[in-house]
Amino acid sequence: MVQLLGEFDCKLDAKGRLMVPSNLKKQLPNVEQEGLVVNRGFEKHLVIYPKKVWEGIVEELSKLNQYEKKNREFIRFFTRGATELTLDASGRVNLPKSLMEFAGIESEVVLACQFDKIELWSKAAYDNLLDYEPEDFANLAEEVMGNKNRGEDGK
Repeated sequence: MVQLLGEFDCKLDAKGRLMVPSNLKKQLPNVEQEGLVVNRGFEKHLVIYPKKVWEGIVEELSKLNQYEKKNREFIRFFTRGATELTLDASGRVNLPKSLMEFAGIESEVVLACQFDKIELWSKAAYDNLLDYEPEDFANLAEEVMGNKNRGEDGK
């Protein structure tokens, strides 16, 4: 399983290309061969997946009963705009304009690694998001990570 780590401030070039930071690229050893997939996030941001991780997500989606309307809607909205990314010779990826508009991305961005994916935020939106830290982070941690939300065996 891919375990990505780090937070990177980046700037897009005039053509909307993103230079993948070298420290992040090291964590994605086969990225040139396998590629990446970018998609809309649940909030106003984008998510970049290593291609193998995306393939696992698609496999899970394909198991949903597509005769149920909520499943079709979820699949449709979740995969809307999903685009393969390939690194050019300089280690840049070209982000689709429609996805950049969705996320309000213009020039400055933050790449925030989370387990096996990378969230891509406009810098202003990311800074704004983190300005609203929960009032009592310790209570939130207990609620989310406490045993009541773990599997039945406590793991």
